[in-house]
Amino acid sequence: MAYAPYDRQFYDADSHIMEMPRFLLDYADADIVDELKPVSYHTSIVTDDEVATLVEQGGHTPDHVEAQIAMGDQLIAQSKEIQALGAFDRGERTVAMDMLGFAKQLVFATHSPKPIFHPSDTMEPRLRYGATRAHNRAMGEFCANDDRLMGVGVVPLNEIDRAIEELYFALEAGLEAIWVPHGLVGDRSPGHIDLYPFWARLAEAGVPFVLHVGGAPLQLHPGWANTGRPPARDWLGGGENVRSKDYAVMHHGPETFVSMMVLDGVFEKFPDLRGAAVELGAGWVPWMLERLDRLIRSWSKVDQYLAELEYTATETLRRQMGFTPFVFEDVGGLVDATHEDLYLFSSDYPHTEGGKDPIGRFESSLGDRSEAVRNAFYTENFLKLWPDARVA
Repeated sequence: MAYAPYDRQFYDADSHIMEMPRFLLDYADADIVDELKPVSYHTSIVTDDEVATLVEQGGHTPDHVEAQIAMGDQLIAQSKEIQALGAFDRGERTVAMDMLGFAKQLVFATHSPKPIFHPSDTMEPRLRYGATRAHNRAMGEFCANDDRLMGVGVVPLNEIDRAIEELYFALEAGLEAIWVPHGLVGDRSPGHIDLYPFWARLAEAGVPFVLHVGGAPLQLHPGWANTGRPPARDWLGGGENVRSKDYAVMHHGPETFVSMMVLDGVFEKFPDLRGAAVELGAGWVPWMLERLDRLIRSWSKVDQYLAELEYTATETLRRQMGFTPFVFEDVGGLVDATHEDLYLFSSDYPHTEGGKDPIGRFESSLGDRSEAVRNAFYTENFLKLWPDARVA
């Protein structure tokens, strides 16, 4: 029996692979492979010794795989991180999808995008974009043999000509979403006219852009945590991931990015452009919509660019964006405060942050809300962004 109930189709807007150390190296062009570093699990809850053992034994052992399969519909509750079924082996991932029962699943990388989105000062653009291409090759191959897996490519935007080149490559590789960093593009807004060809190509291809945790520096400057007391634990029980103060402000980056895309008129200029903010929470969405609608009403009297907008922010984002709540957020309350067509279901498999029973958690939050609300959350809002993903 699969984890997801059979009475509806569940489209999962967030899942991951857990890359092995040579994830980028094995797919990099020959002229840069010696200059790239292996994927690192430093500061992760996965240990270097754990990864080294998996490398040495060539992946999960048959006994381990058998034990994972024996979990049945408890797979999502018990199978986590790099030891999870299908964490890095695409054959195993197909078995995991059978057990999870999701119709489709966006698949993000976990650690390999970090040097791509946040390179060191010494990382040249040719290495940054070379690593981008290696990542996108690897993701395309991982997802190629199972139509339920929708690979997510990455494209840093700083070098616009290179970004457009890598976008074309990612689309040709069959990737079905493009992860972009949710920050300034160098010293430019994401709504800068130089980026119009990038957004135009995505709109033409019908491939959404996605924002995701990790696309911009997450954690606060250490000074904000300096209270003279020992550091707080993060949400996984350690001290290196999302801490309480990080969560309090992690919406600032994506909210700013989405707001600029609205205010700069990008969504209206490219009405076929779609996007999603994933694993960045959704509790901030009602206040953003209220703020932007009020701002446009008031400032359009003096701001010539806002005066050109035909739609409210709420109308635009209902049509062209989606947002994934965390399992501990009140998705029912978010729907009541805004609209049912804004929010997307996600499992975060196999990451621990997704919880042991995301459907159960979301069902509890949805309470006595209608079947139409549930169908929008689990199915139709995803298909609004990815209409070709519909399973008959």
